[in-house]
Amino acid sequence: MSKWTPSTVPYGADQTVYLVVDRFGGSGSVYREAEIERTDIETIIADLLSGQFNDPVRVIAFNTLEHWSDDVSDEIATEIQARCDIEGTPVPDHLIDFVSSHTGRARQLALRLV
Repeated sequence: MSKWTPSTVPYGADQTVYLVVDRFGGSGSVYREAEIERTDIETIIADLLSGQFNDPVRVIAFNTLEHWSDDVSDEIATEIQARCDIEGTPVPDHLIDFVSSHTGRARQLALRLV
């Protein structure tokens, strides 16, 4: 039996990949498996907003060609809050804990005009 497993990022790919650490109750936290084509920032934000993750804890960005990785949870949470504010919609229930823990804001800033 071979011990080879495919890498998340293809060899030589010069792109930044974003992975979500998702919590599964008593099972702990894991990096969710994702197709390489679905690891860009816009797709990750869209997937977070649409409820594709159970209980997101962190978002980690990395670039193997440039040899760096970073926790970008604060930036992603701020972007989600901003998009909800612009649309005048509340942060989705499944993201309230993620957004409030990474922005320090537990309230919605959007005001609805009647």
